[in-house]
Amino acid sequence: MVWLLALTLWLSAAEVRESVWKSGETFSEYLERYGIAQELLRSISPEDSKYLSEIQGGEKFHELVEGDRLIEALIPIGEEMQIQLMRDLKSGKYRFDIVPIVYREVEDDVLVEIRQNCYSDIDRLTHNPRLGFLLKGLYKGAVDFRKFRVGDKVAFSYRQKSRLGEPWGQPEIRAAVVETRGKRNFIFVDEEGNAWSDIHKKIRYTKTGKKMVEVVSTKVVRVRNRGSRFIRPVRGARITSRFSYKRWHPILHRYRPHLGVDWGAKRGTPIRAVNSGRVIYAGWMRGYGKVVKIDHGRGYVSLYAHQSRIRVKRGSYVKRGQVIGNVGSTGRSTGPHLHFGLYRNGRAIDPLKVLGRSGGPVYTKKKVVTRRKELQKYTLVKTRKVEIKGARRCKRKLEKLLDEGKPRAYRWEEIRQNFVQLNTKDTDTEKEPDHG
Repeated sequence: MVWLLALTLWLSAAEVRESVWKSGETFSEYLERYGIAQELLRSISPEDSKYLSEIQGGEKFHELVEGDRLIEALIPIGEEMQIQLMRDLKSGKYRFDIVPIVYREVEDDVLVEIRQNCYSDIDRLTHNPRLGFLLKGLYKGAVDFRKFRVGDKVAFSYRQKSRLGEPWGQPEIRAAVVETRGKRNFIFVDEEGNAWSDIHKKIRYTKTGKKMVEVVSTKVVRVRNRGSRFIRPVRGARITSRFSYKRWHPILHRYRPHLGVDWGAKRGTPIRAVNSGRVIYAGWMRGYGKVVKIDHGRGYVSLYAHQSRIRVKRGSYVKRGQVIGNVGSTGRSTGPHLHFGLYRNGRAIDPLKVLGRSGGPVYTKKKVVTRRKELQKYTLVKTRKVEIKGARRCKRKLEKLLDEGKPRAYRWEEIRQNFVQLNTKDTDTEKEPDHG
């Protein structure tokens, strides 16, 4: 089924709006706010329900509503994936899924005439407030943005990721020109992100000789991190699956986030607490099977899933290395293994960044600098000019914009009213039309 939202608004009185997830609000409370039966919550698989806690307060998301009725919601749960809540137009029932976030790239040439100040005028015309500050950074030391006068002009070419008709992520300015007091100041950005005042950039080459110089050498040494006392939960086991926001699920045969690390081990292998702490949960947890959760303080909570036997009770205090259970295959599992999750301040983090790869103490790297004198080749640096890719074409376009003198920019508000929602049997992704 294909929804052409902009073309159907006049038929259904539906509207797309950007909302912000309320701090502390649960997914169940969100359903209740729109009068959606809690039966939907019970129908969500154990593997998917655990990702509901990944919705962050203050996160922007999109809703398609008709009056007080929710038609569809797209709620990000990370950089790659999002929750899709959709109402079937025939049956009226809601469907839950987790789908990839889809982007497109917009390229535009903008001309702004200064009326008030550079930042507000660019924001007013482009609806993209980051552009003004990015432009100022490129012109740092070359143009004083505080001295713009009414009637001065700014033109630039840029690329921008777009999601659901709105700017997404950091824009990339390719070329710009400022016209003030009859003088034009150009900036061109090369492939490495360096800004140049000409369509050519300088490439260095060297001529060498020998002279006595002071040599500075840096050696990286490993230093034990005394502040980290985390150990690995299973000794001698191999990692079968690493932490990832986009992993192919072996049972569901779909992409799903994997917010932990799996260790393959024989049934009954002892599971040890990675650090001392208080047991805050010991029991059955849906798709995770038999689970133990330990609060280690400083915002850290560890989770041990799919156990065959739990050896601790809720409320008990355990020491680092103490056996808290045995490896099993309870819950939804393809075989005996330990799924280990680590959370800091309520958000999943990669356990290997805390536990270390060796399973023992965690080490950090430290630089040790030494200096000595020796006869060494010297380098005479010379430069030659190389044309920046695409700079000549951008310059012609920007000069044409200035000569025409008519302010213009990509109409984000029109695109937001014309994005397309594609809904097939195999996948649900949001797409936007190509506006040339």
